[in-house]
Amino acid sequence: MPATNGSRFSIYAKINQGTLKKLFLVLAVLAATISAQAQLVNHVKWETSVEKKSETDYELITQGTIDEGWHLYSQNVPEGGPTPTTFIYDDSNEKFTIVGNTKEEKGRVINDPVFDMDISVFNGQAEFRQTITIKESIDRIDAFLEFAVSDTDQYLPPTEVNLTFEIADVVNKSDTSSQVLAAENTTKKADNDSNLGLWSIFIIAFFSGFAALLTPCVFPMIPMTVSFFTKQSKTRIAGIKNAIIYGVSIIVIYVLLGILVSVVFGADALNALSTNVWFNLVFFILLIVFAASFMGAFEIMLPNKWANKVDSQADKGGFIGIFFMALALAIVSFSCTGPIVGTLLVQAASGGGHIGPIMGMLGFSLAIALPFALFAAFPGWLNSLPKSGGWLNTVKVVLGFLELAFAFKFLSNADLVLQLHLLERETFLAIWIAIFGGLALYLFGKITLPHDSPLPHISVGRLGLGLFVLAFVVYMIPGLWGAPLQWISGFPPPSQYSESPYGVGNIKGGLNAEIELPPHAELGPLDIVTFKDYEDGMAYAKKMNKPVMLDFTGYACVNCRKMEERIWPDPQIAQILKNDLVLISLYVDDKKDLPKSEQYISETTGKKIKTIGNRWSDFQIKHYKANAQPYYVLIDNKGENLNEPTAYDPDIDSYLSWLKQGIENFSN
Repeated sequence: MPATNGSRFSIYAKINQGTLKKLFLVLAVLAATISAQAQLVNHVKWETSVEKKSETDYELITQGTIDEGWHLYSQNVPEGGPTPTTFIYDDSNEKFTIVGNTKEEKGRVINDPVFDMDISVFNGQAEFRQTITIKESIDRIDAFLEFAVSDTDQYLPPTEVNLTFEIADVVNKSDTSSQVLAAENTTKKADNDSNLGLWSIFIIAFFSGFAALLTPCVFPMIPMTVSFFTKQSKTRIAGIKNAIIYGVSIIVIYVLLGILVSVVFGADALNALSTNVWFNLVFFILLIVFAASFMGAFEIMLPNKWANKVDSQADKGGFIGIFFMALALAIVSFSCTGPIVGTLLVQAASGGGHIGPIMGMLGFSLAIALPFALFAAFPGWLNSLPKSGGWLNTVKVVLGFLELAFAFKFLSNADLVLQLHLLERETFLAIWIAIFGGLALYLFGKITLPHDSPLPHISVGRLGLGLFVLAFVVYMIPGLWGAPLQWISGFPPPSQYSESPYGVGNIKGGLNAEIELPPHAELGPLDIVTFKDYEDGMAYAKKMNKPVMLDFTGYACVNCRKMEERIWPDPQIAQILKNDLVLISLYVDDKKDLPKSEQYISETTGKKIKTIGNRWSDFQIKHYKANAQPYYVLIDNKGENLNEPTAYDPDIDSYLSWLKQGIENFSN
């Protein structure tokens, strides 16, 4: 059938449309060729770098910055499309081999109006990576790059660029990267230690919950609670369900308290608790009050109207009623659980950051909830419970003595940070000996306190506990004359924070006068010559041509004292610390103000550095990308790392191996 005029026109139009499109493309390319090079220089800027992957493998990195409104074509484009981005590496000297193809980040697929096809392109930034294996020493690698760009209106012709990859520079860069990686690994180790600390908080809190369970405010409530659920639950299954809801409600209430403490104070404030003087003084007073309450001086109670209000809600029944029953338990038992909860929150916050209080309350509430839930679910077990009696008050008084002992740890922290020497090691130990001696006398029945029942005789369990406490008192007595007391290391002030830091009966210049101290140095743990200023210590290390151990520590750092009192006394470790290196101990919680002329704004954190402790903390963060204590770094007397830094390490063999490796690297 012959074509009509309309159909002929349609065919003609299609033919001419294709011809015009091709003609347009040719004209666009010809027009752009006149100033192509000048235009491309302004549309894509290229940079090269090299990363070391192993001893022989390197990665050549090419990064392109593309002007706004333009896009760069991928290495992979459809046939008949634009010129793809192409790399050719000059391996004519055969000193390296190319491994695989050049890799690129995933681009953005668009429908290119110039070529009328879907093409992968890059906008803004593009990155290409090529792995190579070096066979011989080589300083640089040259490469040839061909690429094309376009915008929505025009396609610029391909451009060629010569690239240079400096291999020689990568050695220094990789050394720096190794130092940063070492710091990151140590930080991860510190994080693991922090996780261990959180689990320690959980375990301590869990057993504290069991201790609270055995107080006269909580223990008698178990049969009352079981009786309530027995009457309310019509079937065995309903009883178990209600018991589970009750236990979960107890956990939720206490964990919410932990969350509230974290939110109110914030992570920064919680992390500062262990070194903040005012926080430690407040906690000292708080624990003294708690201890007096447990010993029977008075009771700490929440307002009665709170309990009445909660009791009225508990009568509603169902889930809401059970939850308010759990809340009633928390309020009514507050006079016994409050001091324990308060102590736990203090310890957890100072030792576990913003997660510590939550972890502590989880452990505490789990210990409280389990017995209530189990006995509510299986009421027959009640027959195995001991009867309430005077022993419950004994538990409460024992907890009071423990609160009193912990109170002086917080007072000691404040004294250590301020370096007032008001509560030195001997004084602290004398107080603890008196407290635990009083506890032993109480357990033996020689001391009675308010609310105690008549004691015609003491039980075997009470006698055993009394003997254990008495043995602990005897163990502490030699500490008054300088014994290390490793069982309680980290709690008393360190041995050098003492009335006789140079040995019993000796003062500086006495028996230890044979230890000639360099300028600006002092005797640290184990009579190790110690510097507290980086510049002073480094100057001495250069003079003696010895390596240096930087000891980032804190006056109130418990793990630091554990290292100094449990690990450093090992004969081989002590010999290295005393004779083979220079020890520089930098206290990050030193509260002494820097001179005004030396105060500055940290480039790393943006905070004002006002104290000596601020300066050493900022120094640690800036140079080692870590802020954990203790933190140990072995360097030569030029400041270069001798091996990877390490943190708290309770393994003597591991720590000794780390020291020997650093000393050996210095010798070589």
